[in-house]
Amino acid sequence: MSSTNGGPATNPAPKVAPQIMILAQYVKDFSFENPNAPRSLTQPAQPQINVTVNVTANPLSDTDVEVELRLEGKAEASGAVMFNVELVFAGAFRIQNVPQENIHPLMLIECPRLLFPFAREIIASAVRNGGFPPLLLDPIDFVALYQQRAAQAQVSPPTPPQA
Repeated sequence: MSSTNGGPATNPAPKVAPQIMILAQYVKDFSFENPNAPRSLTQPAQPQINVTVNVTANPLSDTDVEVELRLEGKAEASGAVMFNVELVFAGAFRIQNVPQENIHPLMLIECPRLLFPFAREIIASAVRNGGFPPLLLDPIDFVALYQQRAAQAQVSPPTPPQA
C-alpha cells in the first residue's frame, strides 16, 4: 500500500475511452439516369464531370445519430448530359464517452469518412453498369468540408426571430 502526504493512495477511476460504433449503414436514396442513351455511350468527347458532397447528421437518441453522406454527380459532353447519379448513403452510429464539444465535428468528419468508401463503390458500380467507365471519386477531405461549412455558418446573417 502506498501513501501520499501521509494518507492512503486513492486510485483514480480508469478513464473510459471514446467510442464510435457503426450500428448500420444503408442506401437511403439512389438515382442513376442515362437520359441520352445510347448516343451518350458513343460520345468521343471527354465529359466534364461535376460532383457535389454534403453531410448531415440527425440525432436518433442520446448516444445514437444518423449521418447522411449525399453525393451528386453529373457528366456532360458537347452540351448534352451523359449521366446523373445521386446517392444518399447513411449510417447509424453510436457515440459514447466523447466530450460534448467534440461530438459535432466527430459526426460530420469521422462518420462520413467511414461511410465514404462504401458510397464510392456504389457510385463506381452504378456508372459502370450504366455503360460508362466507372466514376472513381477522389478521397474527400471531410475536415476541410467541415471547416468550410463552419465558416459559411459564421458569415451567414442570423435569421430574425419569429413573432
